[in-house]
Amino acid sequence: QVQLVESGGGLVQPGGSLRLSCAASGFTFFSYVMSWYRQAPGKERELVARISNFGSTEYADSVRGRFTISRDNDKNTVYLQMNSLKPEDTAVYFCYGARAGSVGRTPSTYWGQGTQVTVSS
Repeated sequence: QVQLVESGGGLVQPGGSLRLSCAASGFTFFSYVMSWYRQAPGKERELVARISNFGSTEYADSVRGRFTISRDNDKNTVYLQMNSLKPEDTAVYFCYGARAGSVGRTPSTYWGQGTQVTVSS
């Protein structure tokens, strides 16, 4: 069965750091573009960061320079290192995997269950 399991969330003071992990199983992890999304209460889910199969990255303007996404294909794990955290970073953070379809291959997307990050003094 396919699983994306996030961990590493918690309560941290402004200016602090957290590292989120997403452990994948049940699919060919190395073939997927992996992303982190977040959703705060009353707001839409938004893209935070994305990493390609081979390590190229993209970041939301709100987190660029503070967050770093990385992946370890041998461990089937994607990470989000979050530094200089702000109260507005408070949200549930979700891991997401996506692979485009092609001839002889069906498209597929997967979501993790989410992990809570709270930034408060």
